[in-house]
Formats: sequence, structure tokens, C-alpha cells
Amino acid sequence: MTDPYPEEAPAVPQPVILVADPLDEGVTADLAADFDLRHCEGADRSALLTAIPQAAALIVRSATQVDQEIIDAAPALRVVARAGVGLDNIDVPAATRAGVKVVNAPESNVVSVAELAVGLILSSLRHIPAASASVRRGEWRRSAFQGEELCGKTVGVLGFGRIGRLVAARLAPFDVELLANDPHIPDSAMAELGVTGAPFETLMRRSDILTVHLPRTPETIGIVSHEALRLARPTLRVVNTSRGGIVDESALEVALKEGRIAGAALDVFAMEPPAADSPLLGDTAVLPTPHIGAGTRQAQLRAASEIATAVRRILLPTSTRTVVRGCSV
Repeated sequence: MTDPYPEEAPAVPQPVILVADPLDEGVTADLAADFDLRHCEGADRSALLTAIPQAAALIVRSATQVDQEIIDAAPALRVVARAGVGLDNIDVPAATRAGVKVVNAPESNVVSVAELAVGLILSSLRHIPAASASVRRGEWRRSAFQGEELCGKTVGVLGFGRIGRLVAARLAPFDVELLANDPHIPDSAMAELGVTGAPFETLMRRSDILTVHLPRTPETIGIVSHEALRLARPTLRVVNTSRGGIVDESALEVALKEGRIAGAALDVFAMEPPAADSPLLGDTAVLPTPHIGAGTRQAQLRAASEIATAVRRILLPTSTRTVVRGCSV
């Protein structure tokens, strides 16, 4: 006789996803439909250690440090997902040894960073922030903010990956001469985009603008050094929207103090935030911003969507669902 009241099969526990840094609400809502979604303040070390043991996936941005201790405390962990590009805050070798995959969103912010680089170049040449602040103080000092046209300048692009190429494409209509240095990109590929490949020393000697788009590696740390800046024209402005430490800040301070270069625009610093008494912050020839390269709504949507899709595919490999929000790159 069939039991008219069969017992229900016990529910299969959903994999736990721990979100340790702010993530787009729409994307988290999509994930919550299929996973046990939990939140914690990743910058709070004790809170992270308390929450991590049951997590199958950990989603972070830049504030959460994922090191050996965190990996060891997470026996169920299968994936660490960085909703952004850099992996500086994740101990990738430790994760790999533990069999934990590490994923990121490598192209999520490329447009935003490229646009910021162009904005910083123009702002530096035309003293836009200082002129605006002057007007807010009730001043009207037109002659105090005489600037320089970008047209006719030589722009050196240090690093010709996706962001470097986007910057070059956006600068070309300004009628600039574009040089680039990247040992991984053949000169012929640069020439197709109207850019001349050049040795690093040539870039330093000829550029009026040096825009930096390198990853932070042992080979690139401090590459814009005392020696490199001694090659520069007095018209040089250094723009760094990549990673702190690639431009040697002490070398930059000296070059600016001695008047050997014209200025700098920095979205990244070796230590973030930089010390309040940093000579770079006190130099009116320096335009600093607080690492806002990826700080656009579109970039954050792309980053969240890309890593949500990656996490879904790892935890639910039979799933064909893709989380897509925001415009594509």
C-alpha cells in the first residue's frame, strides 16, 4: 500500500558563499537564489576567521587579506574570487597548495582606468583641480593657471596591455606622438595602432607624458627610478594609474624638488593611504587621487558579474546560468 504521506527527502545544504567586501546588490541577489549567501566585514580579521570555516567560496575586493591563516581556517573552501583585477591581497601559492582556485575579473575595470589616465593627463596639463579650488575660495586668478596643450606632445605608454592600448586609442585624436614600451608586445602590433615601439630609455628621454600601465612584479617595482628620471625632459609629467611602487616615490620627490620634471598625477601609492606628511602630497606639481581607477559604477558591475559567474561555474559545474550586469567591455 502506498504511503499517502511520504516523508520529504532531506534538503541538500546549499554551498556557502561568504561575501567579505561590498558587492553589487543585484549580483548578490542572483547568487542568493542558489547559494547560502553570508556576509562579513573582511577587514575585521576576527570576524573573517569566525565566518570562513563553512565557506565553499570567498568573494573579496581589495580590503580583505586572504593569507595562509585564512586558507588554513577554511577546510571547505573551493574558490577565492576577487571582484577586481589585482591579486595583491591574496596568497595565491597558499591557495593553490590547498587546492583552492583563485579567480578574478581581469578586464572589468580597463575602460575606467584608461579614462581616468586620460583625465589625469588633461587635469595635470591644465591645472584643473587647482583652478577649481581657487574659484571656490572666491578668487579669479586666470593668469595663475596657464597650462599646456596636449596637442603636439609626445606620450610614452609604459606597458601596452589592454589598458595601455585603450589609453593610446583615446589619446590619438589629440594629435600626439605615441611611443610605447612593452617587452611582451611586438613593435608590429603597436604599429597597427599608430604607436611606435621604443626602448624604455627612449621612452624616458622623449616623453612629455609618461603614463604607466604595468603589473606590479619583482621586475617592475621601482622601474621609474632615479636613473630613469635623470633621462627625462624637464617637461615630463608622470601619470601612474597601475600599482604603487612601480614609480619610485623617493626618486619622483627628488626629480620634482630639483625641477627636473614638470609634475606627476598619481592614483596609486606604495603605501595606501600615503602618509599625511608625504612630500608628494605637499607638492603642488603633484595631482593625487585615492586609487579610484576602478571606481565607476560600470566597472564594479562588470567585476561583480564576472566573478559571480566564475563562482557559480565552480560550485555548480552543471549550471549554464551566467550573471551579466552592466555594459560589456
